[in-house]
Parts: sequence; C-alpha cells; structure tokens
Amino acid sequence: MQIEAFSELFPLLTAANPETLEWLLSVAVEHEYPANRAVLMEDAWGNAVYFIVSGWVKVRRLSGAGEAVVTLAILGRGDFFGEMAILDESPRSTDVIALSAVKLISISAQRFIQTLFRDSQLHHRMLQLMVRRLRQTNLRFQLRHQPPAVKLANTLVALGENYGQESANGIEIFNIPAKDLADVTDIGVEETSKIMEKLESKGWLKIDPANQALYLSNMKQLMHLAGMLAHKSVN
Repeated sequence: MQIEAFSELFPLLTAANPETLEWLLSVAVEHEYPANRAVLMEDAWGNAVYFIVSGWVKVRRLSGAGEAVVTLAILGRGDFFGEMAILDESPRSTDVIALSAVKLISISAQRFIQTLFRDSQLHHRMLQLMVRRLRQTNLRFQLRHQPPAVKLANTLVALGENYGQESANGIEIFNIPAKDLADVTDIGVEETSKIMEKLESKGWLKIDPANQALYLSNMKQLMHLAGMLAHKSVN
C-alpha cells in the first residue's frame, strides 16, 4: 500500500507526518480472513492494533456459560480496534469476528506505542477519535428510552456515515445480520426485522441479500427519523 492511500483510508492517520506513515507501513503485517472467522480472540487483546483495509467485523462480548454472546460494535473499512487494550493493559472478555471477508493490517503494541511517542500530531488525533467513540457511547445511552425505530435509524445512519460507500442505489453498507443489528441497537431481533421491513416498504432502504448489501436509499428520511422526538415512530 502506498503512503498516500494509507493516510487517506484511515482517519486516524490523516494528521501523521510522512515519516510516521512510512515507519508504520514498514512494520505492518497484512492479514486476510473469510467471513465468520475469528479475527481476534479474547486472550490476544493488547498484542497489536488492527486497521480494517476492507470488509466488516463485529466486536462481541463473551458472557458466562449459558448466557448469550452480545455484539457490542460493528466496524468497517477505515476503522481500527485493539488500541484500548494496549493503552490500559487490561484483560478483555471480548473477541472480534469477520462479518464478511476482511483484510487487515496489524501493528504490534510496542511499535504502535513508540509511534505515538514519536509523533505528537498522531497522538492528538488518537485522543480525538477516542473522545468521538465516547460520545457515540453516550449517545447510545441517551437513546435507551427512545422508540425502537428511532434507535435503529440512529444505528443505520451511523454505519452509513462512518463506513458507507456511494452507489446508484444509495449509501451501501454490509447487509448486517438482524441479530447483530439488534444487539448494537439494544432492541429485540424480531423488532429489528419488522422495522427493517417497514423501512424497506417505505423505500428508505433496500436489502440485496445476493450481494450481501444494504442500501440506505433515503438518508434524509432516515436521519429525520433518527432525530425524531420520543413519541414519534414509523407509522
């Protein structure tokens, strides 16, 4: 991968100087995984930071025996994970699973920390993105009493804004399984399926299972729904 493409693909690296980018590329390791393969097991957190070159992954919380596994986050192209485990050195009861075929670049924990010390702009950018993630977590907390349709619209809009690609059918994202959408939205699976059917009937989104694609056909309406007052919902 060229330095320019490396910087453009990952928002974290837009502020890094060319020497930093060159160094990171020189020590990076490439990985490819098929769909449904474990990308990062719970005992491997803290070993490296992983950058998503293409594809989609989900971060799952592993519960005790007999309890359901819950999807905490869905990440796509241009994002990264593993940085928190490096910085706080605490154990994780989570793993990362490929939702689709995925390409990653990993940078070892030691080298990533060295890079943060070398490049103050990168360090600052890292803090900015961590604050943004905290705000997104706070937003999910604030939405907990909102109607399910409003919560799901927020999830879809966030996925579209963060990872979506422009297409003739609208903003394209991965056709995320209902269970994973339900988990990250904090609503029921059956509820999620019904709302998705309603949104599709309205023409606000289009599901293409054959190509594993979900098109957000009317982002304006979805954004409007995501910002609705608590007493409003999909009619």
